Amino acid sequence: MRLHPFRALRPRPELAERVASVPYDVVNRSEAAALAEGNPHSFLHVGRSDIDLPADVDPHDARIYSKAREALDRFEAEGTLIREGEPSLYLYRQTMDGRSQTGVVACVHIDDYEHDIIRKHEKTRQDKEDDRTRHVLTLRANAEPVFLTYRPRPELHQLTAPVAAGAPLYDFTAPDGVRHTVWRIADPRPFVDAFRQVPLAYVADGHHRSASAWRAGRELRSAPPQHRGDGEYNWFLAVLFPSDELRILPYNRVVRDLADLGKHGVLARLARVGQVSVTEDPVPPRPGSFCFFLAGRWYLLELDETTIDRHDPIASLDVSLLQDRVLGPVLGIGDPRTDKRIDFVGGIRGTAELERRVRSGEMAIAFSLCPTTLEQLMAVADTGQIMPPKSTWFEPKLRSGLFVHTL
Repeated sequence: MRLHPFRALRPRPELAERVASVPYDVVNRSEAAALAEGNPHSFLHVGRSDIDLPADVDPHDARIYSKAREALDRFEAEGTLIREGEPSLYLYRQTMDGRSQTGVVACVHIDDYEHDIIRKHEKTRQDKEDDRTRHVLTLRANAEPVFLTYRPRPELHQLTAPVAAGAPLYDFTAPDGVRHTVWRIADPRPFVDAFRQVPLAYVADGHHRSASAWRAGRELRSAPPQHRGDGEYNWFLAVLFPSDELRILPYNRVVRDLADLGKHGVLARLARVGQVSVTEDPVPPRPGSFCFFLAGRWYLLELDETTIDRHDPIASLDVSLLQDRVLGPVLGIGDPRTDKRIDFVGGIRGTAELERRVRSGEMAIAFSLCPTTLEQLMAVADTGQIMPPKSTWFEPKLRSGLFVHTL
């Protein structure tokens, strides 16, 4: 892995908590507007600049992107964001529910992305990729980092510990209770050298951001007379975490109707899929089992382990097993990417949200899954395959606005 120190645009320390925002893609326009209300320093004015335009403006209108550039320029001109004096790397620690994960903030190379040294496990949507590519090109900046992971290495842990023992640049707790702590790495060279021994990294969260950074970099590289081979456009912003510190939460499913089967028809069909029993625990006990909430009661569905090919990295995923054995053949959900009868609920919302959506009458049945593991994610990426949609939910999310990489 190639790591590149960069001269970050970053918040003045006293403004870091007000600048830092949720990523652009975890909130809609109205949610973003509510979060940024009364806070002119919120980075949502850059990531979700549609909040500063009339509600009827098309999400891909040119004004969206120019407004984002205007906000970024204003932040720098007013001193909300300051320029680092020299190319640097950073440590970024997030602490949630007593668990911490510490990553290295750096730039990574677009060629490493293209040549699959940075591996992917998810398809991107063309419209979302086009949107973020235009965002990068208009800002001439990577405004939000990509969340990468790598298999842990002891030498990197040894480098991290003394840096984290020093005084941080930023240390604050966000409204969601997650603590964010950042240190500047005084000497980036040992980290750059150590990451040269890391053979692969994996996109954990941010497939659209990484794809758009690669596209924007290639476009700028090919635009004469700019290309000298060493421009900042060859690099994009990332935070790299060791995989043993990360936590994937389940990505649960809710379905609007029972495909005219009724409660008893669904239970009868599921009894032919696996063993069904009533349960008080809405969390499945092991991979290859699912809990489902139907007609005011939780049930457990357990598949026969001998029917699961654990050597197949895709077919053995719980999201695949649920789709292939239940959602498709029983409830008639064909393509979960496009079927309007299904929705997805990130594990951070808990199983109470599943119950709420069924009890409200909005949905007819909800499914609670075991989370995909980091090893499963990396196994899929290593074979060049693509995970089913909505397979992973990483938490906590990276805060945006703490680092900007200008091209």
